[in-house]
Amino acid sequence: MQHPAAADESFIVRGPPAPADLTLGAHSLGQLFLKVLQKTPHSVALVDGVTGREYSYHEVLQIALQLAAYLHDHNIQRGDVVAIVAENRYEYPVTVIALFLVGATVALFNPSYTTRELVHALNVARPKLVFVSSLARGSLLKASQTVKQPLLNVISYDALERGTSFAHCLQRSSKRFSVASIQPMSVEIAEEVAIIVMSSGTTGLPKGVLITHRNVMATMANVRDALDKGLSLHCSLDVLPWFHVAGGISMLSWLGANLTVVYLPRFEPRTYLRCIERYRPSFLNMVPPIVVFLAKHPAVLEYDLTSVQTIACGAAPLSREVEQLINERLSGIRIRQGYGMSETTQAITFYDRDTLKPGSIGTVRAGQMGKVVDVETGRALGPNQQGELCFKGSLIMKGYIGAERVIDADGWLHTGDIGYYDSDGDFFIVDRLKELIKYKAFQVPPAELEAVLLTNPGVKDCAVVGKADERAGELPLAFVVPTEGIPVTEEQLIQYVDERVSNEKRLRGGVRFVEEIPKTASGKILRRTLRELANQRAKL
Repeated sequence: MQHPAAADESFIVRGPPAPADLTLGAHSLGQLFLKVLQKTPHSVALVDGVTGREYSYHEVLQIALQLAAYLHDHNIQRGDVVAIVAENRYEYPVTVIALFLVGATVALFNPSYTTRELVHALNVARPKLVFVSSLARGSLLKASQTVKQPLLNVISYDALERGTSFAHCLQRSSKRFSVASIQPMSVEIAEEVAIIVMSSGTTGLPKGVLITHRNVMATMANVRDALDKGLSLHCSLDVLPWFHVAGGISMLSWLGANLTVVYLPRFEPRTYLRCIERYRPSFLNMVPPIVVFLAKHPAVLEYDLTSVQTIACGAAPLSREVEQLINERLSGIRIRQGYGMSETTQAITFYDRDTLKPGSIGTVRAGQMGKVVDVETGRALGPNQQGELCFKGSLIMKGYIGAERVIDADGWLHTGDIGYYDSDGDFFIVDRLKELIKYKAFQVPPAELEAVLLTNPGVKDCAVVGKADERAGELPLAFVVPTEGIPVTEEQLIQYVDERVSNEKRLRGGVRFVEEIPKTASGKILRRTLRELANQRAKL
């Protein structure tokens, strides 16, 4: 009889060996970026996708050095936290790199946060200094009046009549750092926190996620490794917000590989399509709502998207049905799903094989490990058995700021997501453990019902949540954004779903038509908000 521990060990799925050179000889991100920014000084590093303004790697390095000198003058040093509250703009990566050069930790906040949300984020991260855009300055100044730890200063990326601006900082440095004079310190990369990101807050108030220097270096090494193995990528089109781990760490990885980063401050359909046509990226990094847009929006057919070979999709499950829709519309494009969260720094699984399995989130990344455990007993499960996804490796965060542990004593991150892996080691995600709808004795995955609804031409977007019910526990309820010009009724959609799912998954909670589905900036559905709305209505 096999020993239980041996059985558990045999059910661990291991990725390929990690890239041989994780750090390029650097002992901190400051040292690493100082090295890579000098490699291709005349290459274009950043492009403003709205204005077309370009910034070379030499310019990025020089501005980062100027800002690092200002930060040094103002006693920003190792152990200090400095926050950025802004949309995607050229100053953003420059600020992050400057903070790495002086050894500080950077906290990334959503510029759309309300004053209440900013107060929470400031109290969690406790920054000494904040860089802010005009988009968030008003909320930040209100929030700063009630935080526990006073802010040393607020620096605006935009011009001001009063206060300190970014341009003013660059002019006020009492000395100039140069490549020869600056010496970024060495740190213990597995322990030193480089970045604080706020978790998405889909199940409660956001937590401060601690991302180490090693976490970021491991992601950068994966990108370099993919390029060395033939990934066709000369530029990226960044519309995912950089305050989110999926956008921000990707941006740093692109720059770390000396690629061109074309960025947009927000997703605007025609601007996005125009940038694809103009800059001709072969690889697009996006979230499911943008994939759905490409699959269903009529404007897509007006632009030349033939440069796109691969779409990498993460942040939330992408259904097989949507994959099929986009393949029918844009033939030849490969959809490669990845799976990750703030706590895994980047995608910890990714589909990088030529033979694709529809719906798969890929295999475990290089140097990482994955397993599926029984939700009740915690025992590791074999192939094709559904349970909670757990991961371990160099991409896993250090932990949360002052919050509960989700990394167990053996170093495994428990994700709260339900999924499985097949006999080839390919992983599949079913749904969030906390988002499963409990209908009688059944567990109903909302993502499955959403995938079915999105195949209906009359459905532009949708989300399914559980509505409280005294007898059944919860009833599946769909919130639907209808497609303009294609009339559809609640009864038609209920029947449409009934014909395609098993009995327990039917939309017994009904259908409600809405103007938009509330989502985080990274594209995750705010089900908590919808559940509150569903259950408020149920009590009326």
